[in-house]
Amino acid sequence: MLAYRLLTEDDTSAFCHKVTAALAAGWSLHGGPVYAFDAARGVMRCGQAVVKEVDAAYAPEMKLGAL
Repeated sequence: MLAYRLLTEDDTSAFCHKVTAALAAGWSLHGGPVYAFDAARGVMRCGQAVVKEVDAAYAPEMKLGAL
């Protein structure tokens, strides 16, 4: 199964660390990053999709971050 996650965070080094941790855990980038302005909070937000091939059947209760 191909697992999918969308990582999001404010545009700080925390976002880069979150993506780097996912890559270190075997996830691969899927597409490019996205940026959007969060007007309610007055900050830029980042997003990056990642995918990982896993030997498991999909179940809605899966903890994708633990794969």
